[in-house]
Amino acid sequence: MYIDYVNHFICILKTTILEEIKMNNKIIMGKNGILLLCTWIINKLGLLLPAIILFILLMILDYISGILAAKKEALENEDSHQYGLNSKKGILGIYKKIGYMLTIVVAVCIDYLLFKFSSELGLKYSTNTFFGLVVTIWLIINEILSILENISRMGCELPNFLSKLLSELKKDIDDTHSTGQSR
Repeated sequence: MYIDYVNHFICILKTTILEEIKMNNKIIMGKNGILLLCTWIINKLGLLLPAIILFILLMILDYISGILAAKKEALENEDSHQYGLNSKKGILGIYKKIGYMLTIVVAVCIDYLLFKFSSELGLKYSTNTFFGLVVTIWLIINEILSILENISRMGCELPNFLSKLLSELKKDIDDTHSTGQSR
């Protein structure tokens, strides 16, 4: 009888170990699938990927600098409820940043369509991320300007040439791509 219990226990242990191995194999296959997908995306994005990473980092910095600026203004204006953190403004800011990301996705979709069908239309379109890159760079400049504005709200002095340079660069990108000509 004791041997039957031991054999039963060994059988349950084997089954459990085999199920664990199967589960681990599924997890490993899932991780490898995700890794393969990420590698493919990185390969397809090329030059756009570093710009997107920089843009995401700048969005995070903008959000943090906005919070710090709001806290500083609240400390300076304790009697006014107009200053300080506002959850509505914070949520609207997050929505705006999600909208920025969706704008990049749309620009990349346009690039994909142009790249895939350019030869059929008789066009030479050698890059696969032109609009995505231009939109991302424009948004990067926008985030940098917003961070500089937040830094200014925190009471730090900024060199005038920096804000002017970035504003002019943003204006140049707008003008160049709205008219289709370079300055």
